[in-house]
Amino acid sequence: MNTQKPDPAGLVEADRPQRAVSIRRGSLYLPREMYDLYFAGAQTVALVAREDKILVIPLVPGSAGGLLVKTRNARGDRVVHAQEFFRENGFAEDFQQHVVLAQWSPEAAALVLSNLAKPQGV
Repeated sequence: MNTQKPDPAGLVEADRPQRAVSIRRGSLYLPREMYDLYFAGAQTVALVAREDKILVIPLVPGSAGGLLVKTRNARGDRVVHAQEFFRENGFAEDFQQHVVLAQWSPEAAALVLSNLAKPQGV
């Protein structure tokens, strides 16, 4: 059963596999398998808010700007500290772990995060 909502921006498709990432205290946590599959070797990413989604775009090595993708543990999981981005876009910085859906979009060349909840009143 597909419970996915239609995507007017065309970034998410029902036939593409969905995975999960977590966000806590303004940091994005990527499992090693997801990093290896979609970001292999990327040291920086750009985050872009688009409608009710966030695009995580790997940047070309050596390019200026972006947020560092840091190794989190010996297993190879990664973390992107993006407190300022999440704060500017109205996401709470709390200690609760928020699991969100992630799906690769070849059209956007980005990992699209959806199912994001903002605090009420934002």
